[in-house]
Amino acid sequence: MYSLKRINYYLLVLEKSETGFSAYSPDVFGCIATGETLEETTEQMRSALALHLADIKDLPKPRGIDAYLEALSDSEGETFYLTHILVENIIANYQQEMLTL
Repeated sequence: MYSLKRINYYLLVLEKSETGFSAYSPDVFGCIATGETLEETTEQMRSALALHLADIKDLPKPRGIDAYLEALSDSEGETFYLTHILVENIIANYQQEMLTL
């Protein structure tokens, strides 16, 4: 059986803004991104997470369902979208990008 305590995904919260969208992860304090579309904002957030976490020895642990519930309660009726990213993919993609530079 799948356990919610074993979630290895960071939650991404994308919110509608006057100029497009903004994104943050309640699992990774201080990491944000913006973009004109949902797709662009999600990609910008993936890059921001990779850069934010690149030099951190102990990655923040995903909070699982608690992060989702907090995002829902904080929304206050605003338009927002939830998605997630596999923690291991963030670092692997960043390392791959650095090899190609």
